[in-house]
Amino acid sequence: MQHGGDLSKAIAQFGGAPEDWLDLSTGINPVAYPAAEHITLRSLTELPTEGAETTLLEAARTAYRVPSQSGITAAPGTQAIITALPSLLGANSSISIVSPTYSSHEESWQQAGADVQKISASEAHKASTQHLLLVNPNNPNGNIFAKEELLQLAEKQQKAGGYLIVDEAFMDLYPDASIIPELDDQPILVLRSFGKFFGLAGVRLGFLIGPKAITAKLQSQLGSWAVSGPALDIGSASLSDLRWQDEMRTFLKTEMEIFSASLQQLNLPIVGQTDLYILIDHPNAHALHKALAKQHIWTRLFDYAPSWLRLGLPADKAARQRLTAALKQSLSAIENHAVL
Repeated sequence: MQHGGDLSKAIAQFGGAPEDWLDLSTGINPVAYPAAEHITLRSLTELPTEGAETTLLEAARTAYRVPSQSGITAAPGTQAIITALPSLLGANSSISIVSPTYSSHEESWQQAGADVQKISASEAHKASTQHLLLVNPNNPNGNIFAKEELLQLAEKQQKAGGYLIVDEAFMDLYPDASIIPELDDQPILVLRSFGKFFGLAGVRLGFLIGPKAITAKLQSQLGSWAVSGPALDIGSASLSDLRWQDEMRTFLKTEMEIFSASLQQLNLPIVGQTDLYILIDHPNAHALHKALAKQHIWTRLFDYAPSWLRLGLPADKAARQRLTAALKQSLSAIENHAVL
């Protein structure tokens, strides 16, 4: 399984220092929340407190609009939740995963010995497995399931004795599309990632929201002090900063419109996007990736779709212009068969 964001691999192959590179291989917000001012010596030197965790969960409940009847548990990143889900729900069960999507889901269930079936979005209502999992908005194509459809899918999974699992890793961009405010007694589990929207992936913080019996089981499995003191404080501050969140959504939307237009001017076919990344389809995607890497611009390839290339949102005008110039040069070289 390959992930974006590891510049050490790029540097090992193409040289340069980290500061030389424009890393567009992830969907992480390039404009991070100002977290440093919320890190205290106390949070670094003392064990995390129950009070700090309660404050974080209250902030998350407000930001995500979690109903009072639903449970919420914080974890050291949603990756930890993805890994834990099979044991929480029964590793010997069966699950359908709407694909293509974030590959860690499939890997975790397969490693747990579950019967895993990959289905398309149009086949979601035909899933015959106990559980159904989808990423909303989907990574990497940005597809969004409507809330009404999700509720219908949850009802179907309830009859199958299982759960609908919704990974909302990028839903901070589109809060009105989140299924969380609609949660009642349905068998729906929702994962929320903290690091992507707030640009703080290194903080390692994520949440599982859903029936209290399952969120409590995750809490027990994680044990004491699962979330670090600095992560508790940073998470509480940023999730409580609703003004920053609203302003950031507006900023990202505007920046993505400009970015999208610049790619369209290069006649690059866009096949999917959110306000943090764009997915293009190019017959020479691997050659384009390599040509950009030679100019110290790192992008994201997909083993299962050789013609796909995902580009994260550049941080500013200078980064966008650098990418545009590199794309022009690379596309020209590929057209002239200069890049193999």
